[in-house]
Amino acid sequence: MTTSPRKTYPSDVTDDEWAFIAPYLTLMREDAPRREYRMRDVLDALRWLVKTGSQWRYLPGDFPPWAAVYQQARRWVAAGVFEAMAHDLREVIRVAAGRNPTPSAVILDGRTIQSTPESGGRAGYDGYKRRRGSKVHMAVDTLGLLLALRVTAASAQERAQVSDLAADVQEATGQTVTVAFVDQGYTGDQPAADAAAHGIRLSVVKLDEAKRGFVLLPRRWVVERSFGWLARFRRLARDYERTAGVLAGWHWVAFAGLMLHRIAPLLAQSA
Repeated sequence: MTTSPRKTYPSDVTDDEWAFIAPYLTLMREDAPRREYRMRDVLDALRWLVKTGSQWRYLPGDFPPWAAVYQQARRWVAAGVFEAMAHDLREVIRVAAGRNPTPSAVILDGRTIQSTPESGGRAGYDGYKRRRGSKVHMAVDTLGLLLALRVTAASAQERAQVSDLAADVQEATGQTVTVAFVDQGYTGDQPAADAAAHGIRLSVVKLDEAKRGFVLLPRRWVVERSFGWLARFRRLARDYERTAGVLAGWHWVAFAGLMLHRIAPLLAQSA
């Protein structure tokens, strides 16, 4: 195992953060061979890459080799560790804010990400955004914290993802969600029926046709702010991934990092 000190980066986890998240990342059996690289360094390398948007082979030399980081990161994504981490962090943040641990309302929306040569084979064309790429369909609570995520080609309609997102939301919350706020892209009988099948009522927030330019819509602005948070992670600025599952995984990595930052004062107090 590599134990020599290395350069620190702004994306590195703190000692308090590491104490919280380390149990989520331990996937090895008790009889597994000893690690060659520290798990914390591997995680720091992954967070650095998602934050900066670097290519894998351009990881700084004081991190573990890129192949080792990539291999372990894929294991973590496949095991859903960042998703589980985000769900627990969301409940902590909600309780600290005086809310119930699980929400009763969510906001649904999608963002289109430009394709690259790596992802172009599964890309679709979004006629509204006039962009070819992938579409990330998200459900967030009223604090803007991620609840569920689906990745499709950009040509897929938002309304067609309601059933899957509603199912994921209810699984994550234990069936506590009763209403989902959406934009006009979700209008129609079918998406309403798909949501109702999971006990959720769709509430369409419409834009006044008399208004022009940017308008702050009730409830709807929350998910737009979440998209803004994600814009700070350069690996998510375009779709650089060969598989949709990896792209979704990096979104959970980003949100887990955002939530960790928000509870940092609480972690420091409990240390």
